[in-house]
Amino acid sequence: MTTLNVRRGPEFTRILGLGVARGENAVPNDALIEPINSSDEWIRKMTGIVTRVRANEDTSVIDLSERAARDAIAQAGIDASEIDAVILSTISYPRITPGGAPVLADRLGATPAAAFDISAACAGYCYGIGQADALVRSGAARHVLVVGAEKLSDFVDPADRSISYLLGDAAGAVVIGPSDAAGIGPTVWGSDGSASELIKQDHTWLEIREDRDLPFPTLRQEGPSVFKWASFRMAPVALQAIEAAGLTPDDIDVFIPHQANLRIIDQMVKQIGLPESVVVAKDIVDSGNTSAASIPLATERVLRDGVAKSGDIALQIGFGAGLVYAAQVVVLP
Repeated sequence: MTTLNVRRGPEFTRILGLGVARGENAVPNDALIEPINSSDEWIRKMTGIVTRVRANEDTSVIDLSERAARDAIAQAGIDASEIDAVILSTISYPRITPGGAPVLADRLGATPAAAFDISAACAGYCYGIGQADALVRSGAARHVLVVGAEKLSDFVDPADRSISYLLGDAAGAVVIGPSDAAGIGPTVWGSDGSASELIKQDHTWLEIREDRDLPFPTLRQEGPSVFKWASFRMAPVALQAIEAAGLTPDDIDVFIPHQANLRIIDQMVKQIGLPESVVVAKDIVDSGNTSAASIPLATERVLRDGVAKSGDIALQIGFGAGLVYAAQVVVLP
């Protein structure tokens, strides 16, 4: 029988470099309250958000991705030509095809790297980390660029009270590569499509083609149901990721959840049973909910503020539309 050759890569991987790009404008609650008939106090109480970052009109999701990616590549100490695969996680790239990843790879000078988009909403960054880890360890790639990027301000209805005031624009990027020791634990991920209606685009492109009177599609969510799901169903996933890495909650130095809602984050800390010494990332207060970009943004913030350091053990978990989720324990770059 004919035997096929297979590739084998290094046993371990880690995050070699991190970069972020926030939208150019800090938008305070007061700028958004009139269309939703609300108040700064209500938004702070319900979400914890004081401001959110939003990009200029002429800044694209690829522009944000490029800025973050260049910083990640520089921090990794490699050239863009050494990138073997580019994974772009986004739900706000405005074309169905071609994907944004090949465009990004070309801008960076990473061609002919493999390049593809993934649509896993707020879990997309963690999905990308899981895929990059597998690609490197399998020998299919040596260096993988993972980017979570969104320009969600293009897809909000200013009068929508369910989600519009939460959302921001940003990109976060990391380079994943070989390591002498384990820097990325096993990914625990999954989905529940039976609840896919809880967060969605309000009209499909086909519906708009058939009825030109329909407005441009924007994002909507059923807030109370999403809050309950994220607050209580995601803690067991986080605990599975800790166990899969061979650790306990007491081993965690930093908790970096998707920045969806400050009340969700606080509830998850209790449900997971993290000790009081754990640093909890709360970038949502100033950046808002940036979906696939939120975890790398929050990672950069705790490192920049000095409350976490290189080598710390971090638990990260993303969750959102689909409903989809993913978590892993990583060593901070």
